[in-house]
Amino acid sequence: MADQNTTVPRSGQDGIETQIAQERRRELAIEHLLFNTIRYVQRQHPGLLNELERSLAHLGDSAHDETKDDEAVREIARRFINSLRVEG
Repeated sequence: MADQNTTVPRSGQDGIETQIAQERRRELAIEHLLFNTIRYVQRQHPGLLNELERSLAHLGDSAHDETKDDEAVREIARRFINSLRVEG
């Protein structure tokens, strides 16, 4: 995978804010690409969204601390799938 850092992180609070902004931008870009890829594949294979929905029982949060919330991760995936159905 290519280097994903486009700026040199600074130290202190500015560095943390820069890192958070980079993470947000990366998440938005990945979500956009994934959304459009799934939409394209769904047109070729109409059962894709149903299959993805059935797979959610196996989806979970990878955290190992008090922030772990498997159902929250599944709910985000459900909303993503539902938005693809609306766009259909």
